[in-house]
Order: sequence, then C-alpha cells, then structure tokens
Amino acid sequence: MAGALDEAKIIDYFRNKSVLITGATGFLGKIMVEKILRVQPDVKRIYLPVRAADAAAARRRVETEVVGKELFGVLRERHGAGFDAFVADKVVGLAGDVMREGFGVDAATLRDLRLADELNVIVNGAATTNFYERYDVALDVNVVGVKHMCDFARKCPNLEVLMHVSTAYVAGEKQGLVPERPFKDGETLRDDGTQLDIDAELRLARDLRKQMEADDDVDPKAQRKAMKDLGLTRARHFGWPNTYVFTKSMGEMMLAQMMRGGDVPVVIVRPSIITSVQNDPLPGWIEGTRTIDAILIGYAKQSLSCFLADLDLTMDVMPGDMVVNAMMAATVAHASSTRSSEPEKKPPPQQQHPHSVPPSPTVYHVSSSLRHPAPYAVLYRTGMRYFEEHPRVGPDGRTVRTRKVRFLGSIAAFHLFMVLKYRVPLELLRLLSILCCGLFGLAALYHDLARKYRFVMQLVDLYGPFSLFKGCFDDVNLNKLRITMADGDHADTAGGLFNFDPKTVDWDDYFFKVHIPGVMKYVLK
Repeated sequence: MAGALDEAKIIDYFRNKSVLITGATGFLGKIMVEKILRVQPDVKRIYLPVRAADAAAARRRVETEVVGKELFGVLRERHGAGFDAFVADKVVGLAGDVMREGFGVDAATLRDLRLADELNVIVNGAATTNFYERYDVALDVNVVGVKHMCDFARKCPNLEVLMHVSTAYVAGEKQGLVPERPFKDGETLRDDGTQLDIDAELRLARDLRKQMEADDDVDPKAQRKAMKDLGLTRARHFGWPNTYVFTKSMGEMMLAQMMRGGDVPVVIVRPSIITSVQNDPLPGWIEGTRTIDAILIGYAKQSLSCFLADLDLTMDVMPGDMVVNAMMAATVAHASSTRSSEPEKKPPPQQQHPHSVPPSPTVYHVSSSLRHPAPYAVLYRTGMRYFEEHPRVGPDGRTVRTRKVRFLGSIAAFHLFMVLKYRVPLELLRLLSILCCGLFGLAALYHDLARKYRFVMQLVDLYGPFSLFKGCFDDVNLNKLRITMADGDHADTAGGLFNFDPKTVDWDDYFFKVHIPGVMKYVLK
C-alpha cells in the first residue's frame, strides 16, 4: 500500500484514467459512477458492460438505468445543458454479459476501443444477490463471471488494480471476531476437514441442468425449483446458510486462484449491509430492499405484527456513499503502490517469472460492528418515532395508528409463535373445508393461506441467520487505510469528501432523518 492519502491524491489519481465497472446498474455501481464523474470530470473513460442486444441498446440502458437516476441530479445541475454531452464523452456502455468471456463484448468492439490496452482499473460489482437463486445462475454470475473477469484482466498491460466487491457475510453464521483474510483454496465453513472443489460444483449444476432439459416430463417451474434447492443444499453441505453467500465465497476463491502470480494488486471489498446514501450527493437515496428494511416496509404497509430479531444484537450497516468512498480510497492506495515516477507498461501476468511470489488479495471489511455498532433497537425506536411524527394514512383517509411490533429473538420462538397463531388455525380451516366438502370456497382459501404461510417460513429459513447474526467484522485493514488519510490526520475521513468512518455517524439521527425517509420515498414511492 502506498503512503499517506488525502482528498487531493484520490481525486488526482482518477485524472485521465480508464475505469471499467461491472454491475453499474446496481445500487453501489451507480453511486461509484456518479462519484468519479463528480469529483474528477477529467477521468478519461468509464466503461460499463451491461446486458443489451447492441451498442445503441447498451447506451439507452446506461442513460435510463444509471445516469438518468435522481442520484445524478447534482452532476446534472453542475453541467447544465452540457450534461448529456459530458456523459456521452466520459461514459461508454458496452453491450455484453459478465457471464461470458470478455464480458460478452464482441471482439470487434474490444479491438476498436483498444479496451485491454487502455484500462487502468477494473471494479467487479456484478452479482446476483438472491439468497434462493438457481444454483446454475448463481454460479454463472458469482463464480464464472469472476473467472472471465480475471481472464480479461490478465490481458490488460496497464491495469493498476483489480477490485472485487464481495460481502462480509461470506462468514456464514460465524460468531465472534471475523478476520479480514482471503479464503484458502477449497476452504469451507465446516470443521470436519470437508474440502470444496469449485470445478466439481460447476459440473454438478451443469449436469443437472442438462438432465432436466433432456427430460420432457419436467416442466420449467419444476426445473427452477430443483436448481434452487440444489444451491441451498450444496451451500448448507459446506457450511454456508444460502446460495448467495456460498457462491460469493467461491467467487473470492476463483479470484485468488486466477490472479495468483501476477503483479496487479487484487483488492476484495466486503461490505456489510449497505444502506441509503448518508451524505452526498443525495441523502437518503436508495434502490432495492435491504434485509433490515423488511421491518420498515412491513410496518409501513401494516402487514407486520412480528419479526425475527433480537433488538440487542448488532445490525452491521454502512451507508452506500461510505462504501464507495472506501472503495475509491483503497483503489488509489493499492494502485499507487505499483506506480513508479516514470510509469511503464507491465507485461501480462502469464509472461512473468514462474517463480514470482504470489500476492494474496487484500481484504477490507467495510463494516461498523467493531468500530461503531448499532443495535437493531436503533432501527425500531427511530422507526416508531418516525411513524408517530409522520403518521400513515389508510385507503379510507383515516390516520393509521402506530402499533408496536413483537420481536422474537430465536428461530425456535418464532416457529412456536407461527404455529400457535397461524398454523393451528390453518389446520382447523383445512378440517372445516373437508367437512364442508370444499364448499364456500374454503379449500381455495386454505391453499392460498397455506402458500403464504410456507412463504413466510421460507423467508425466515433464509434470512434468519442474518437477523440473528452474532459475529463481529474485524476492520484492521480498513482502519489502516483510514489512518493513511492525510498522514494520520482524521480531518478528511471525519467529514471530508471521502469519509468512510462509521464513528462519524449518529445512528439515531441517520435512521430517523435520512434512511427511513429515503426508504419511504425511493422504495415505497
């Protein structure tokens, strides 16, 4: 890592640089694109691979799903009538697919753009975050996509840093202090010596898919369920609670294997739960639903009477802009360490000496649980206060009374509650339906309510380990990065343009004034 960092050094680094960002249509990707354009308008190019049929379709996706968002309002005001021309000059949408070689961008486009020669920074933020995703899809995006990214990175002679966005929850259900260290090849979360073979997992998913596709008797819905169940089964076999964090762990392993022996710094960023923008450019801006927001949304819709959570446990959250600030600081810190006063082209990793020492990826937990923890009680009390001061209005125009929510602190307690409150009445309804021979629509009512009950129980099964997570993410590497800011002077990190110190956040104030209003405005509209 290079020496001291400050705002000026981070801003100056991106001048005349070419950056490729995958997953730019996602929440974090948009924030990073906007930040680079805003702080360094002299960036050379930002390339955004997106799924699209051709270049024109890719450009339209970038215009509508990235730079067309409210998040870019400050930038749009700054450039005025010249905003579109500025974006057209700096941002290039590439029609492709991260699941394919070369990001799925056709060879002619890669050649015409000279993309491999031009790139200085690659940020891989593409991922499927569905906890119950099809195993083949999750592997294609979260693992094979990483392989293709690394294959491409190895062809980039001027690449200065490769950054991969993972998740802190690759730790699974681990308790205690979770260290910032990369996974070893084949490592699992089980203590019995079980080893993980990524190639075998890829074959397993591929073989099942081929088998089902060849069977005309298996309908598409059954195929999807079989592939989803396979992912969950394999994840839990190796010690992970769901398909998402399992395949993200494999993605990290793939990254370390593929980039071993090269001289390009590899950085793995593991954010915890990413919440709405805290400060700039648009406080409260958020897209998608975070795990913790299920409480707020359910409460706002008056569909939540109980929730699985221990109010004394820590909900490890980091505002989206702070995550991007940390990513940009880490990019500059590691890229700067490879640059001499007179930069020269580096040979691709495959041309280097076979006995070069393989550098390990540097892992950063962008998290708050160790440095400035926030218990779930903060979210609950600020939520209650918010809805009392900003009461909701029902369809009939009447004010909806704020009701308390019952929190259950264990899976067993939640299951017991659900059985007594819902399952027993459901069984009585089923019995009544049988006695009435299905008359009065009782059978249909039973099947509808039973389906909803199963859905809720599946959600608890998938998300329960996270709402009751008892680990704490060590952030020693990230703290070292904070200390390098301004030669150890924390003035810049405390309130500056690249602040990523959770200690500067008043959680009560943030949730009440920023995050909850943001969820109401941008998620619930």
